[in-house]
Amino acid sequence: MSFTPDHRRTVFLLALCQGLLLTNTVILMAVNALTGFMLADMKMLATLPSMTYVIGSAVSAMPASAFMRKRGRKLGFLSGAALGIAGALICAASVMAKSFWGVCLGTFFVGCYNATGGFYRFAAADAVSGPDKARAISLVLAGGIVGGLIGPESSKLTKDWLDVTYAGTYLSLVAFAIVAMALQSRLQLPPLASDTSDKPARPLAEIARQPKFIVAVLSAALGYGVMNLLMVATPLAMNFCGHPFKEGVFVLEWHVVGMFAPSFFTGSLIKRFGVMQIIIAGTLINFLTIGIALSGVTVAHFWFALVTLGIGWNFMFIGGTTLLTETYEPHEKSRVQGFNDMLIFATMAVSSSSAGVLVNAKGWETVNYTALPFIAIALAAALWLASRRQRAAG
Repeated sequence: MSFTPDHRRTVFLLALCQGLLLTNTVILMAVNALTGFMLADMKMLATLPSMTYVIGSAVSAMPASAFMRKRGRKLGFLSGAALGIAGALICAASVMAKSFWGVCLGTFFVGCYNATGGFYRFAAADAVSGPDKARAISLVLAGGIVGGLIGPESSKLTKDWLDVTYAGTYLSLVAFAIVAMALQSRLQLPPLASDTSDKPARPLAEIARQPKFIVAVLSAALGYGVMNLLMVATPLAMNFCGHPFKEGVFVLEWHVVGMFAPSFFTGSLIKRFGVMQIIIAGTLINFLTIGIALSGVTVAHFWFALVTLGIGWNFMFIGGTTLLTETYEPHEKSRVQGFNDMLIFATMAVSSSSAGVLVNAKGWETVNYTALPFIAIALAAALWLASRRQRAAG
């Protein structure tokens, strides 16, 4: 690794922050839909707390980017964690009060924390030189494996911590966010180029017309959307199939391992084989996921499908993020990164809302069939750009 000691320190701290962020996310994955099912009068709204979490991420992505451009990434990260603490407290109090809509409000604020944490990977890319950007991005995302290990166990331990089921689980999110703030305060990040440049930035519409930008967003957004659709539906689907809560947590735990364990080598694979090949591989792995999910509903089927779903997401998301870094000048990155994440979270919001309706009304098979055309679109776009690049190189 060609990172300097400062690079290694920054990437390490960001990876730990990513791990704590994903701990919160995994805990919410495990309990949001079940809490919604417990509290909602209309059971088809069970995944609404998951949807409001993603909506919070979507609507705050651009404002968070603008705030960081003016005040710096560190203060942006600290502010996001503070919102996460507020949201977790609202969720815990709302579960105690049996308020479904209060839980939705709380997850919205935790979603704002998730949006600011989404910039950890870009902070890592900013901190290193060009050839090492993909590796820095992937290593920071690898920190998410911490969430895969701590989150599920925490959700099991805290499920009945307080008198009302899941209230203690939401309260535990406060502790993880406080630790994240302690780590964020130790970050030493370079100023954003847009803070020091007088060069005018291109309009977002002009940047968004680039083929590279289109494919980067499709890869990351559709990869995240498909992953979120299946992931949010899984706890409910397993519950409907008669599998106990601990088995659902076990599956989600391994899903997160599948999402982030490949990050230890995804950056190196991109460097060796090229970003387009890794994106294409991610879409093909997602097709494999659908095949596994449609072949049965045992715990083993859910486990294998969710592990491969995580790997497919990893290749598509890291590939899309790496490709995005080729689409903007340094002084344009804050707005482009914020716009990119807004589109990703908006896609996730649609998939979260669809998951509850589909799994309740149509079943697990329909959820998987719904994902197929979106994977196909991402694959077609990646093959198109790969062909353009090959012709240009020739």
